[in-house]
Amino acid sequence: MPIDLIVGAQWGDEGKGKIVDLLSNGADFVARYQGGANAGHTIVIGDKTYVLHLIPSGMLQENTICIIGDGVVVDPDALLEEIEMLASHGVSVKGRLFISNKAHVIMPYHKLIDTLRENRAQQSGQNNVIGTTGRGIGPAYIDKARRIGIRMVDLLNIESLKTKITSNILEHNEIIEKIYNQNPLNTKDIVEKYSNYRTSLGKYISDTSLIIDKARKDNKCIIAEGAQGALLDIDHGTYPFVTSSNPTAGGACTGLGIAPTSIDKVIGIVKAYTTRVGNGPFPTELFDADGTELARVGHEFGATTGRSRRCGWLDLVALKYSVMINGISEIALTKLDVLDDFDSIMVCTEYILNDNKLDYFPASSEILEEISPVYKSFRGWNSSLNGIRNFDDLPENAKIYISFIEDFVGAKVKLISTSPSRKDTITVF
Repeated sequence: MPIDLIVGAQWGDEGKGKIVDLLSNGADFVARYQGGANAGHTIVIGDKTYVLHLIPSGMLQENTICIIGDGVVVDPDALLEEIEMLASHGVSVKGRLFISNKAHVIMPYHKLIDTLRENRAQQSGQNNVIGTTGRGIGPAYIDKARRIGIRMVDLLNIESLKTKITSNILEHNEIIEKIYNQNPLNTKDIVEKYSNYRTSLGKYISDTSLIIDKARKDNKCIIAEGAQGALLDIDHGTYPFVTSSNPTAGGACTGLGIAPTSIDKVIGIVKAYTTRVGNGPFPTELFDADGTELARVGHEFGATTGRSRRCGWLDLVALKYSVMINGISEIALTKLDVLDDFDSIMVCTEYILNDNKLDYFPASSEILEEISPVYKSFRGWNSSLNGIRNFDDLPENAKIYISFIEDFVGAKVKLISTSPSRKDTITVF
């Protein structure tokens, strides 16, 4: 059976957790293909709220098997905490969680260097401060590219693991001491700690590419889940204000070891307005009462860091670009209910740069910082969408808003979220 791929179509925080959880009902497998514990996928079921960072959102469906692919960088401590959190809510991962033996491991020196580098950039007033989460994601991907990374499979070979960790700590301690003037990390303690992960995590480590391939050949239903959003993609996003991996659709192939021909459709998760965490260009960002109201009503705080999200109107130029590079054919529109009380709602349909109109998303972050958005105004619906579960019951102005989005970007809205709750979702046939 072909694989359905779910991607964040903006700068992340679009509500992927809820949609993946929803679509996982009846799915046999959900596989996460990139990123690390810097992602936070929030799922609300009844009166319980779950925040998952590494484990795929399908884990909250009773019979779904979850896979952490080789494109993910795994923080063992964060993963074990997540497993314990789920257990405390009566959710067992036993027999349902598999971690790629090729996935890379985040080490203590990755986290330390990540934090030290970010702090130095901020203190020096550099204009390209990324605004990382300090989880060691970037440094782990750097070591992966340098071919000195430690992988999950290394946790199963203690002697080889000790040698690799010792060698890496010597090199990273030199950076920590000489560049950042910090005390070196203790090699013995780290070797001992990571050697013990064989016991706690070894049972989950597998060749997940083979598992997915067999599942596909057995006609199982498989969902691939990305973290962050397309506009944070290291190749296609607002570089250098991006993440260190490929949240776009292409990242699923390398991050899970699947062929492009195995993907049936790409579903883009789109927030009904736009948000961004951290630094970088944001053409439709609002600094007025409307921006404040979007943040307040939408509870726009990061699930991982608690940082406030920057808020703005929906940017259809950026979204159309995302639809193009991901091959998005279907949209899940989230947080439409946040717009309930706005008298007028704006969407950006083009940019202005030096009196010239741009109908495309520029590659240069410097240009994106200089452009001005051109807006089309829509009349609000001034009524609550909460509890509406049929498209025909939506206010007419909400339908007009949705239709314009579809026509502009060339993808159909198939799911509409009207509250954080799993049950408050409209399926459009």
